[in-house]
Amino acid sequence: MMKQYKGVKDSQVSITELMLPSHSNFGGKVHGGHILNLMDQIAFACASKHSQRYCVTASVNRVDFLNPIDVGELVTLRASINYTGKTSMVVGVRVDSENITTGEKKHCNSSYFTMVAKDENGKSVPVPGLLVTDKQGIRRFARSKYRKLEARQRDTKFESYKFDPEQYIHELENENCMVDLKF
Repeated sequence: MMKQYKGVKDSQVSITELMLPSHSNFGGKVHGGHILNLMDQIAFACASKHSQRYCVTASVNRVDFLNPIDVGELVTLRASINYTGKTSMVVGVRVDSENITTGEKKHCNSSYFTMVAKDENGKSVPVPGLLVTDKQGIRRFARSKYRKLEARQRDTKFESYKFDPEQYIHELENENCMVDLKF
C-alpha cells in the first residue's frame, strides 16, 4: 500500500561517477549532454522512488552550467522531491564535481525536473504528497509552486492567437536584431 505522504528523505537519491575521456567534448571538458543525461536518470530514480511508478520527464527548468567538469573528476548528483502536485513532482537535482588529487569541490549546476507518474497504459496517476518537515522544505515547495505558476503565465502570455506585437516591439530595441515587418 502506498503512503499518502512521504518525506523528502524517503526518496532522496545520489550517485557518484568518475568522468572518463569518453565523456569529454572537443574542448577536453565533460560534455554537457552527458551531465544532462545523468541528471535525467537521477530525477527519474528519485521520482519513481517517491511515486512507486514509472515516471516520465515533462519539463526541465533552467540548466545553467556554472563550472566545467574535467575528465578524471568525480561527479556527484543528488536528487530530492521539492514539490508534489496531483500526478507530477518537481525533483531538484544538484551536480558537484571533485578533483580526486586536490580534493577541490565545485558546484557545477542545479536544475529542476518536472516528472509525471504513469500507469501501465501510460496514463498519469496520482502521487503521494510531500511531507514537509522544515523551513528548507517550505522554501523549496513554495519556490517550485511559484516557478510552475510563472511558467504557465509566461506560456499563455506569448501564445500566438492572443499575442500583440505592438505591446512588445520596443523590447527589441538595442538588441542584436533588425525588425523588417512585411504584412
